[in-house]
Amino acid sequence: MFDNREGQNVPQVTFRTRRDHEWVDVSTDDVFKGKTVVVFSLPGAFTPTCSSTHVPRYNQLTPTFKQHGVDEVVCVSVNDAFVMNQWRNEQKATHVTFLPDGNGDFSRAMGMLVSKNDLGFGDRSWRYAMLVKDGVIEKMFIEPDTPGDPFEVSDADTMLAYIAPSADKPLDVTVFSREGCPYCVRAKGLLRDANIQFEELVLNRDFNESTIRAVSGLSTVPQVFINGDRIGGSEDLEQYLNTTRAD
Repeated sequence: MFDNREGQNVPQVTFRTRRDHEWVDVSTDDVFKGKTVVVFSLPGAFTPTCSSTHVPRYNQLTPTFKQHGVDEVVCVSVNDAFVMNQWRNEQKATHVTFLPDGNGDFSRAMGMLVSKNDLGFGDRSWRYAMLVKDGVIEKMFIEPDTPGDPFEVSDADTMLAYIAPSADKPLDVTVFSREGCPYCVRAKGLLRDANIQFEELVLNRDFNESTIRAVSGLSTVPQVFINGDRIGGSEDLEQYLNTTRAD
């Protein structure tokens, strides 16, 4: 079992980071003193669950966290600074601060350093999340001590539900488009005007026609999807947004 350290101070360590090709030492106080910080820690950069779910959702919800009093969202992993910087770039996780715990000092002091020798990983962090206020841990969500890599309680939605149970979550929006398509430009403009973030997938760069047919049953673009539902093209999107505003 892992110790729940609620009410305790976070460990005093130094994180060795890289900024603009230079080493920059970041202390515990630099990260936490006088601030409200959400931390999520995970087994490793570029690993499946961490890359497909854990990081992307925290990155998506960071603006919402900040609307409800959080100053910074931090990802900690027992990886070096070069790996963490490259992973952040690959994930396009611009809202999250990535802290390399290369020697495992922070994870060890938290009582969260575990052996992953069976996977060839060496020592890594157990998966957990915590809310830290002025260096004091207010709340921890620690994954159950079971075999494998459980991912049940350290997710961004669980943390947001604790901090702001009634907070509105951002919509999951994807726009299938193609270069030079005026209707695609209009659809994206409508979303930007409505202050709705979206992911854009471009024909022949991110997908081909068989993909859009498989997903929507059509081969035309744009095709806009919101929270898993197909909205349609730019005119359909405009009608959807007008209806939503009326509600």
